[in-house]
Amino acid sequence: MNIFIDFLACLAAYFLGSVSFAVLGARFFRLADPRTYGSGNPGATNVLRSGNKKAALFTLAGDVLKGVFAVLLARALGFSDVTVGLVGLAAFIGHVYPVFLKFKGGKGVATAGGVLLTLAPFAGLAALMTWLLTVLVSRYSSLAAVAAGFSAPLWGLLFYGPQSGNTGIALLLGATLIARHRNNIRRLLAGTESRIGRKPK
Repeated sequence: MNIFIDFLACLAAYFLGSVSFAVLGARFFRLADPRTYGSGNPGATNVLRSGNKKAALFTLAGDVLKGVFAVLLARALGFSDVTVGLVGLAAFIGHVYPVFLKFKGGKGVATAGGVLLTLAPFAGLAALMTWLLTVLVSRYSSLAAVAAGFSAPLWGLLFYGPQSGNTGIALLLGATLIARHRNNIRRLLAGTESRIGRKPK
């Protein structure tokens, strides 16, 4: 019975993660669907290419908060630490492979950040600082995402140890982020990746 309830919690988190704030924001601010321009990615960075900073901020806040909310609610309902971690992971997977968008979602950076900051605050803050420093130095959102994804499990190991479920979730989040940015990595190596605020080449 407990396993079934845990499954329902993860399923609910997946559906929450599947809500696309990029698409909702585009409708609210009367913009083109973010899947039709730029990188085609329904995320805050691509929405920023529309020139509407409010829409981009709305998208970023929504994507972060759905990860935060999923973890906080699971904790408030008294689920085990393992289930709370899986609920956070399910929200992230929902964002990346949303049922409402035919499983073609965003890269998951903001939602992963929301999950990790709530689930494992020290590792989350360290990964966030890694992302921020990389953005400030390089102006590449994709490079910052890859750096944060690579560093997240390392920060998890440092702060929580190899046996912690938090470290395991950080590893899964980080590996998925890197995999989702494989095309960006190719463009970075080729020198054709676009910087923040610019249209892709």
